[in-house]
Amino acid sequence: MSNISLLGAGLVGSLYAATLHGHRRRDEIRTVYSRSLKRAASLAAKHRIPRPTNDLTDAICDPETDVVIVALPNHLHEQAVVAAAEAGKAVLCTKPLGRNRAEALRMLEAVEQANVFHGYLEDLVYTPKTLRALASVQQGDLGRILWVRSREAHSGPHSEWFWNKELAGGGAIVDLGCHCIEIARSFIGKEVRPMEVMCWGDTQVHPIETEDHAIGVVRYETGAIGQFEVSWTFRGGMDLRDEVSGAEGTIWLNHWLRTGYEMYMSGATSQYVAEKSEANQGWLFPVGDEVAALGYPNMFTDMLDSIDAGGKPTESFYDGYVVNAIIDAAYASLKSKQWEPIDLSDWRGQQSATRLAERQEYDEHYYLVKEERMPDGSIKRILQHKQSLEIIEQQQ
Repeated sequence: MSNISLLGAGLVGSLYAATLHGHRRRDEIRTVYSRSLKRAASLAAKHRIPRPTNDLTDAICDPETDVVIVALPNHLHEQAVVAAAEAGKAVLCTKPLGRNRAEALRMLEAVEQANVFHGYLEDLVYTPKTLRALASVQQGDLGRILWVRSREAHSGPHSEWFWNKELAGGGAIVDLGCHCIEIARSFIGKEVRPMEVMCWGDTQVHPIETEDHAIGVVRYETGAIGQFEVSWTFRGGMDLRDEVSGAEGTIWLNHWLRTGYEMYMSGATSQYVAEKSEANQGWLFPVGDEVAALGYPNMFTDMLDSIDAGGKPTESFYDGYVVNAIIDAAYASLKSKQWEPIDLSDWRGQQSATRLAERQEYDEHYYLVKEERMPDGSIKRILQHKQSLEIIEQQQ
């Protein structure tokens, strides 16, 4: 059982509290911190948290606290993480770990030097659909993973600090791209080194100094590609989708829109529909259990079970550091309009990886390029001669 100090009483903090106190868990939030005591008290009353406070040091150093959860704006992550590490507390931090690679690396070094448990709260790799898909990929059902496309798009964040480049560290890439990048890493294999990034981004709608829409491609050492699409300009709700393409199969995932729960209302409703939903009448797409659909219960189960067992969670601060390094390269590419290398001075995965392309044997003379059944029922094979490399077709 863990006694928790929750730092942050905004949207993310409220979702964390709903998860931790809403599923009859034995872990308990004992203290909630907010810069606004009124907001801390409001969240405390809603979730039966004994101690609201606006004193950050008091919340972290509370002698009853075992675990500190950081659910603060991006520019406050490092301060809170370093303080928790110095206090000897296990620390879990929301995404992104830092505003940039250097900030994330300092946080990683702080928790490792203090020898405290650390977990990176990247919820979208813990959704039920993602966990099921990852299990299929890891047991080889799709063969070699070639390409992963992850998309998150909506009409923009709830809080004002997200729109401030200095406070957030960037725009849609750092806010949403961190999810998409880690999803792709998980499917491709986190032991495979990401090498370089090509990225486009621009401000298409909002009067801000950073990007509200971006598309990027991350090349991995095996030749696999991770593609992220992120937007604060998408209208119609929140679009969370992933596609995984392997040499032997494909997975499509839709986590939020058009997932099987659709409702039509001829009149407007005053009730909450779903996060980032823009409509309150007509065809609506409610989400049955938002925290479950977003992966929060599975995420906290992994984190808190790992603390109890003295083990490591699926997502650690090291993963957050790698994601920040990829994001930094994306921003460099956005400016240069070229492929930019990913700076990973602390790489802990494979030191080298085999390229994906492998020839498939057909017989002693040919490799098999492709085989398919034609409309007339015959089998067509595309073959490559092993010596001349000539491509031929064979139909039978």
